[in-house]
Amino acid sequence: QVQLVESGGGLVQAGGSLRLSCAASGSIFNINRMAWYRQAPGKEREMVAVYTSGDSPVYAESGKGRFTISRDNAKNMVYLQMASLKPEDTAVYYCNALVRTDYDTPLDEFWGQGTQVTVSS
Repeated sequence: QVQLVESGGGLVQAGGSLRLSCAASGSIFNINRMAWYRQAPGKEREMVAVYTSGDSPVYAESGKGRFTISRDNAKNMVYLQMASLKPEDTAVYYCNALVRTDYDTPLDEFWGQGTQVTVSS
């Protein structure tokens, strides 16, 4: 129904920057929330940043001051600008969205396939 496709991951040195992008497509009436999560090897998936329509972005403590989430509602896109990257930011980053697929349907949650971010020391 709804596809989320991430891009922009890669290998970067500590202190560097990356910009992740996520494009939502498919049966979209409106998108209530777009977010980024990440999962490092051997760890649980954790929230990185959330941007709910009508609200201010929310960040995990680990990314405050370094990460910026933004949305382009016209394009159904969400971005994560990451700066001052640290080796502990190494993880697979997943795009997440709460989407209404029609005017009278409840919100459904969708996930992207993930994009690898590796920060070398």
